[in-house]
Amino acid sequence: MADPQSLAELVLEQSPACHWVVTAAGVFHRIYGDTSCILGKPGSELLGRKVSEVLEPDLAATWKARSAQALRGETLILRERCRDTSWSVSVFPVRTEGKIKYAACMARESTQWAKAERELRNTVLGALKAQEFERAMVSKFLHDAVGQNLTALGLQLDLVRMDLESTSPEGCARIAEVQKLLESMMEEVREYSYELNPATVERAGLRPALDRLAARVGERFTGTIRLNVDPSLKIDPKLALALYQIAQEAVENAVQHSSCSMIEIAVKSTRNAPVLEVRDNGRGFDRGDVAGGCRGLGLLSMEHYAAQAGLDFSVTSNRSTGTSVRAAAEGV
Repeated sequence: MADPQSLAELVLEQSPACHWVVTAAGVFHRIYGDTSCILGKPGSELLGRKVSEVLEPDLAATWKARSAQALRGETLILRERCRDTSWSVSVFPVRTEGKIKYAACMARESTQWAKAERELRNTVLGALKAQEFERAMVSKFLHDAVGQNLTALGLQLDLVRMDLESTSPEGCARIAEVQKLLESMMEEVREYSYELNPATVERAGLRPALDRLAARVGERFTGTIRLNVDPSLKIDPKLALALYQIAQEAVENAVQHSSCSMIEIAVKSTRNAPVLEVRDNGRGFDRGDVAGGCRGLGLLSMEHYAAQAGLDFSVTSNRSTGTSVRAAAEGV
């Protein structure tokens, strides 16, 4: 009968999952199974070498950060996609003599679960489309019915005030006060109608819409919002709407989740095609982190808007330098 340690080695070697252990110095200490899909190289090329030296730079930075978290005592539950396969990944600390000395990882293919997740995503996207339709209908009602009726009421009050100017100055003053309240109400209705249906971007243009977005968010954001839009850039209205929607979601995510002090929105031209970038200097995230909930509705919405408009969409984020969201015409 094999001793417990030998049996454990056999189990790890024959497991359908792959496992590896990294030392506090960032060296691959033990590797079991085929790591090619996850790390881009087989274990034979990794064993005994530093993560920072043997992996591609971006991949090395990601796994160094994950290992560092495990060495601090955290356990990460991740989801990775490698070509046509999906993997469930766990990164966790390994203690010896009461101290954390290693970061260990276990990765197992979960493609079937990913298919179920895609079906759920499609259901959520369908709900988003329905929500967009409902918001557009409410916005139209506020603008066409409520807004116009309030405007008509304001005009009627003007006529009444003119009729009372010579006979009842006090009545005129009261009417003027009512008109001020009415004007404030009309402005709130217009603003809410705009928030419900940003399709007004198609009429007003992207720059004015982003100006309004920055002003609105600035009322509750204590940091700095910078806006830089190429004034010579001419953007198709449908494309402008998608860029605005992505920018809005990115800014809201930054304000709500990143604890940042600066948000920059930039729209520039590259080879006559628009490129949107929204950057913040806050607490970034690991896109594979399932437990952290980074793939929330905001990110899903941005992916949805980009796909609808045929845009290339990417999110770059790490915990030390913040997050950058980019949307551009395909191939740019």
